Amino acid sequence: MSALHGFLFGIYPYIALAVFFIGSLIRFDRDQYTWKSDSSQLLRGGELRWGSNLFHFGVLVVFFGHLFGFLIPESIADLMMTPTEHALLAMIGGGIAGVAALAGLTLLIHRRLVDPRIHANTRPWDMGVLSVLWIQLVLGLWTIYFSTQHLDGAMFLQLVAYVQGIVSFRAGNADLLNGVPWVYQAHIALGLTIFLIFPFTRLAHIWSGFATVAYLFRPPQLVRKRAGDARKLPRVAGGDIPSRQR
Repeated sequence: MSALHGFLFGIYPYIALAVFFIGSLIRFDRDQYTWKSDSSQLLRGGELRWGSNLFHFGVLVVFFGHLFGFLIPESIADLMMTPTEHALLAMIGGGIAGVAALAGLTLLIHRRLVDPRIHANTRPWDMGVLSVLWIQLVLGLWTIYFSTQHLDGAMFLQLVAYVQGIVSFRAGNADLLNGVPWVYQAHIALGLTIFLIFPFTRLAHIWSGFATVAYLFRPPQLVRKRAGDARKLPRVAGGDIPSRQR
């Protein structure tokens, strides 16, 4: 079990992240026509509006909460709040966003299962990805129960140290999860698996969402006329366009 633990939380993170980044680049370079969300809105709206809005709002809050909550340096985090306040913020804010995302995802799964037209156009892999995301959200909400038993922030700091250890390539980083309740470990392992399968699923379109932010700050496009276009064409009697322009 110690060998499996060491692989799962010491080596597997780098395999998953390498596939995540390199696989996304390869797919964008070779299969751009598959780089889409495959929306079923044309088949039927209904639950899609509520489900999609709740899911995307919740997931974005959860994602950026994890990103900044775990990767912000401890010295900077301590200037803004104590570990206990940080843990409470993660529990309350993450809990609300997680419930919203789970409710939205449940609606999206329901419409794919009960609507005959949408179900006929749903691939098994699509349902597999949705199911993995659903389980991951449930595990994330489940961790809140265990977090309430560690309001001193010690467990939160232990998890922060582990995540930052991945980024800094800390030796023996997997040992930080020894003694951590199984639900945290399952949540981390499944999260890494989502990174692993990301480039091969419709989840890849998330990159385009981040790209739209960069599009807002792009430099203005310069449009110049070619030299040949700038010359005025001769007019003929009656104002007709020359025959070569018809």
